[in-house]
Amino acid sequence: MDDIVRQAIAKWPNVPHCYGWLGLDARGNWFMRDDRAQAAGPFAATSTEAGAPGKGSLLRHEKLIDFIARNYESDASGQWFFQNGPQRVYVELQAAPLIWRVDPAPAFAVTAHTGRPASVQHCVVDEAGRLYLQTDLGFGLVHTLDMTHAADAVEQGLWQPEARQSCDLPALFGYVPSPQLLQKK
Repeated sequence: MDDIVRQAIAKWPNVPHCYGWLGLDARGNWFMRDDRAQAAGPFAATSTEAGAPGKGSLLRHEKLIDFIARNYESDASGQWFFQNGPQRVYVELQAAPLIWRVDPAPAFAVTAHTGRPASVQHCVVDEAGRLYLQTDLGFGLVHTLDMTHAADAVEQGLWQPEARQSCDLPALFGYVPSPQLLQKK
């Protein structure tokens, strides 16, 4: 977390949390979700296309994306958030809290969409053939562009996928896909 963020939290400790306004898609892209996008439906149910009405506006500002990445983490209940100064902005997840980029053989190095390197601990495949990795940073989906590299790691026996239903993954790996929906309950 940035020092300036820590200072803001200390200065303003009681700022209310924000829900529904930020989304992370299955390709590691951040989306700002205004009232109109939120009214169009849940983020996870939106199309994978960038222009889907419920998805919101794709963030393109590199410094903002870097700031979000540096201050992105989870709370004790598995809700992922971006600490924006004194305010927690909880993130709506389309697929998983982290999106993994995988380097080609022989290294098969794994890096989160936030730029942080990770060590693979466990591998999961769901009913749609999507590959997920549990790492020292947390649980996430392998980026579609890197599935060839991931398949090579599986074929070489480095990762041994365990079959699971996608609907079971949040409970199994301790993350909340929609903090906003959880607030409404």
